[in-house]
Amino acid sequence: MKVYEELVARGLIAQVTDEEEIKELINTGKATFYIGFDPTADSLHIGHFMALCLMKRLQMAGNRPIALIGGGTAMIGDPSGRTDMRQMMTKETIQHNCDCFKKQMSRFIDFSEDKALVVNNADWLLGLNYIELLRDVGSHFSVNRMLTAECYKQRMEKGLSFLEFNYMIMQSYDFMALYEKYGCNLQFGGDDQWSNMLGGTELIRRKLGKDAYAMTINLLLNSEGKKMGKTQKGAVWLDPEKTTPFEFYQYWRNVSDDDVIKCLKMLTFLPLSDIEAMENWQGSELNKAKEILACELTTLVHGEEEAKKAEEAAKALFTSGNAANMPTVELTEADFENGTIGILNLLSRSGLVPSNSEARRAVQQGGVSIDGEKVTDIKSTYGMDLFSGDGIVLKRGKKNFRKIRING
Repeated sequence: MKVYEELVARGLIAQVTDEEEIKELINTGKATFYIGFDPTADSLHIGHFMALCLMKRLQMAGNRPIALIGGGTAMIGDPSGRTDMRQMMTKETIQHNCDCFKKQMSRFIDFSEDKALVVNNADWLLGLNYIELLRDVGSHFSVNRMLTAECYKQRMEKGLSFLEFNYMIMQSYDFMALYEKYGCNLQFGGDDQWSNMLGGTELIRRKLGKDAYAMTINLLLNSEGKKMGKTQKGAVWLDPEKTTPFEFYQYWRNVSDDDVIKCLKMLTFLPLSDIEAMENWQGSELNKAKEILACELTTLVHGEEEAKKAEEAAKALFTSGNAANMPTVELTEADFENGTIGILNLLSRSGLVPSNSEARRAVQQGGVSIDGEKVTDIKSTYGMDLFSGDGIVLKRGKKNFRKIRING
C-alpha cells in the first residue's frame, strides 16, 4: 500500500483540495509540506503529537517536513475553535516556548542534512509593512467570504476583534512565504483550519500563478473528540515534567473501547494488518489492545526504557495496589493542620480531583481508598507519620492513583 492510500486507510485524512495531485506528490516523495504549531505553552501536548506522528510517517516516505512555529501569529492569536480572545503573550514568553518546541520535535523528526526544517513565522511577519501587506495580500481576500468561514462564525456572537480577523491573512501569507523560501507545496492542519488553509492556497495561485495544495488531518482533538487529551489535571503534555511517562501511559491505557482501534491506526506505526486483526477483540483482549497502544505511544514520546517502566508500574499497580513508578505527590508540613490532613484536602492536593466539592462527592460515592482500604467518612484525617518512608497509595475510582509521601 502506498503512503497516501495508507493515510486514507488509517482514517487520517478529512479533506483535500486536489486529491490526484496530492496523491502523486506524497507517493513519490516530492511533497515539501508544513504543519503549524502555536507556541501558547512551553510544551507540546498530544494534539501536537498527532501531527508529529503524521510528519514522521511522511518523512519516512521521502517527503520533507517543515515545522512552522507561530512566533509571529502568536502575537495575534488564532480564533479557530475559540469563543473568546486568547491571552496576549510577551515576545520573551513566545520565544521561550518556541525554543522548547524545537527540542521536543527532534524526538520525532530527523532534522539532519536539511531533511526537515523548523522555522518561525516571526522571521517574516514581524517585519511586514502594513500598507504593503494591504496592497499585496489584502487585495486578494474578500471580507464577505472571510465572514462565512467557520473559524469566524463561532466568534461573531461574542465579538470578533479586528486583531483576530487578520489571522487568516497572516496564515495565508505564511504559506506563500514558505513556498517562496523553501519550495513548500503542501500544507497540513486540523480540519478546523480548513478556511485558513484555503486562503493560503488561493493566495499562491492568484498572486504567484503557481499550484499549491492543502489537506486537513482528521485529528481526534480537532474533529472527533474534544474530550481527548483532557484529564483532571488539564492537557496531556509531552514534557515529562508536566505529564510523567506513567501518566502518559495510563492516559492511553484508559482510552475508551470505541477509540482504541482508531488511535492505533492514526498514531502508531504498527502494520495495518496487525491492527485490523484486533478489531473484533472484546473484553480482556481489548484491554490488551489498549496496553499495546499505551506502550507504543509512550515509547515514541519518552523512549523504550521509560515505556517499560510505565508498563511494569501499571501492571504492579493493578496486581498489588502499589508501584514504584506511579505519579508521586510530596507533602510538606504546611499541608498539615495540627499535624493532620483531611481526606478532602488530601484528594485535592494530590491532583486526583479539581476541588473539595468533587473530593466530597468521590468519597460519598465510595470511590476513594488509601492503601486498598476504602474511605467512607468525608471527615477522615491522617497524621504526618502515615506519609513517612514510602508513603501511601491514594486511589480514586478504578484507574487513578497517586503515591503520597512527606517531602524529605
